[in-house]
Amino acid sequence: MNVTRRNKHLVAVLAVGFGYLLEAGIASATEVVASPMQVKLYPIAQIFMLLLLMLGPFKIIGPFAKITKGAGAAFTYRIAMLSILYSSLALLVAAFLGESILSNYGIPLPVLALSGGIILFLVALQSVLQQFTPHSEIAADAEPTPTMNMALTPLAFPTIVTPYGIAALVVFLALSPDLQTRLSIGAVVVAIMLLNLIVMILTRHIMPVLGIVLPILGAVLGVVQVALGLQIINRSLKALGVL
Repeated sequence: MNVTRRNKHLVAVLAVGFGYLLEAGIASATEVVASPMQVKLYPIAQIFMLLLLMLGPFKIIGPFAKITKGAGAAFTYRIAMLSILYSSLALLVAAFLGESILSNYGIPLPVLALSGGIILFLVALQSVLQQFTPHSEIAADAEPTPTMNMALTPLAFPTIVTPYGIAALVVFLALSPDLQTRLSIGAVVVAIMLLNLIVMILTRHIMPVLGIVLPILGAVLGVVQVALGLQIINRSLKALGVL
């Protein structure tokens, strides 16, 4: 009985926390992206909110619950750990190679931001339109047998590590004025990965309650991401002098 009560309290705390994070992310994300060349002027908390929106747990809970449905606790823990390991390695490689690739190929930062914005817009739009797909068409897809390979794809890629998330990370690092700022951004990414891991491990406990909240949260988040994608595209085109 005490365990059940603790789980309920934990679910309530997580739900409230996610609500505040989402609200803050919505408020600050457009401001950070609105002027890519001024990212360094914003506090690290706002960069955290933007990366949380792109790399965080909001979009992971549903796919992870589907992949681990009926699986034991040991399998769930292992696949969560592996997916975070793969995701962290991918982001580490992106952090080290991103800026040098931009320099070698002469890709301006607004072009990279534009690419990320287009991808974010298309993915978010697809997610929103999927809500209008007839239920029979969705149910027709057979659920694959869960394996450890799913930790790499589709869990780590593209669920956790998104192309637009990588683009945002590379832009932030490229515009960092000093090593301390880069280390702070690295700490932000580590914190988000740890949050993702905690949420995945607790998914089986919080899913009964979040099952009611997730459709609403998914709809709101989908619309916000569509708008954010359009905002990034708009600002990037202005930075390039197209608009």
